[in-house]
Amino acid sequence: MSFYLAIDSGGTKADFLLADDSRELARVRTGTIKRMRTGAEAAAANLDEALTALAAQTGISLQSIERTCIGTAGETVPLVTDWLRAEIPARVSGELILLGDVEIALDAAFPGQPGVLVLAGTGSNVAGRDASGKLTCAGGWGPALADQGSGHKIGHEALRAIFTAMDEGRTTTLLPAVLDAWQLTTVDQIVEFANRIPSPDFSRLTAHVLRCAEAGDTIAAEVLQREGEDLAALVCLVIARLTRSANDASWTPEIAFAGSIMERVLPVRNALIAAVRRRFPAAKTLDGVVDPIQGALWRARRGF
Repeated sequence: MSFYLAIDSGGTKADFLLADDSRELARVRTGTIKRMRTGAEAAAANLDEALTALAAQTGISLQSIERTCIGTAGETVPLVTDWLRAEIPARVSGELILLGDVEIALDAAFPGQPGVLVLAGTGSNVAGRDASGKLTCAGGWGPALADQGSGHKIGHEALRAIFTAMDEGRTTTLLPAVLDAWQLTTVDQIVEFANRIPSPDFSRLTAHVLRCAEAGDTIAAEVLQREGEDLAALVCLVIARLTRSANDASWTPEIAFAGSIMERVLPVRNALIAAVRRRFPAAKTLDGVVDPIQGALWRARRGF
């Protein structure tokens, strides 16, 4: 019997799954092991915590692992990938497959098949695959450059909307919501806190933006609408590439979703779907969200 390790390494958390050829044996969640989000010492501690827990729960030695597949945000960044390539083999036996987190989510939704996957959590990314297996992506360039529709972008854009509203003489419940979320008392404190280095975790404001929008705050609702539409623009780019690749303008790939924003922040998801269907009326979407780590497990078992 062979054993496989699947890892979904996101921006704020990491999920680990140990399995054999047919069964899942144990799952563990820890803090992030993404080096762009945390220091080497903290990442190593989170990794060791997860691996120790998996071994304890299953009684399986990590030196019995045949193959590990990791899906990670920032898979093009050497700081992220070099650390993983050094630290995982130092602790786990067998082959290592390193992919982007959106690619393992795509495999979870459409294992080896055509389709489009929209990932939006702390960050965001869009990936699609044609019938030949060719992968195409859009977005995913990190919080300073992209991450449309992500928790980070929603929080950051909500802050910008607060200050634009102030300049325009408009009021918004986003202001007291942010003061409460960050335990501050004045606008000047928001300015100082938002501009500090290192930056605060803007994604933690997403739930507050959603509550304001659901309570009728127009400015909060506009933030979520824009982010959904901005993310939809990336989806449309990927779909257009896939239809050109297939040489069939009448074919529209199915769309699946992953990540906390796609699961819980429905105004963003709904705005995205509506915008995509204005461009591609035949676009079909899968219900709910996929479990990306299933895609990593699928890859680990197959070895490609």
